Amino acid sequence: MSVTRRDLVSGLFATPALAFLSGRHAVAQNAPFPLPLTPACADEHAVTPSMTEGPFYKPKSPLRSDLTAGEVSGTRLRIGGHVVDRSCRPIANAIVELWQADGNGQYDNVGHRLRGYQRTDAQGRWSFTTVLPGQYPGRTRHIHFKVQRAGGPILTTQLFFPGEPGNERDRLFRTQLLFDIESAGSERLGRYDFVIA
Repeated sequence: MSVTRRDLVSGLFATPALAFLSGRHAVAQNAPFPLPLTPACADEHAVTPSMTEGPFYKPKSPLRSDLTAGEVSGTRLRIGGHVVDRSCRPIANAIVELWQADGNGQYDNVGHRLRGYQRTDAQGRWSFTTVLPGQYPGRTRHIHFKVQRAGGPILTTQLFFPGEPGNERDRLFRTQLLFDIESAGSERLGRYDFVIA
């Protein structure tokens, strides 16, 4: 029996690691996922589209999932999801790295303020706490990612935000790379499942 995305979503709250996606600090383990369920995926599901890494990538991101330590301005954003293969099987121990502009649309070219990486858990789950990136001229709001299973090729891509006026003007924008987003009080919650080779 193959695992579907619906199966992965229903098991998301089996541990408290991603309970943040409910928008509550204390949540029952069986709480429903607050965003729409993604469709079930079958064999040979399309791999997440790749994109340019852009000019602001710096190697050696720190191992961390909370990027909000210190003075980081912007709307709090908590994001998470799964890393799965083309048959929707979760990929444990995959590396998920992100880097982004701050709430004012500025990249930190010296340090590692809004960049970090982590490894997925046994169910292929990943999550970060960050801020909603600000816009800067020529681009819509986005976050950069690199995703890699052990020994596999690196997927470099960017994820976008629904409803942004700049989406249609940004030549790199792809609808397949949209977060599922909802508001929860003063913060935003987002979800995306990466499908990698």
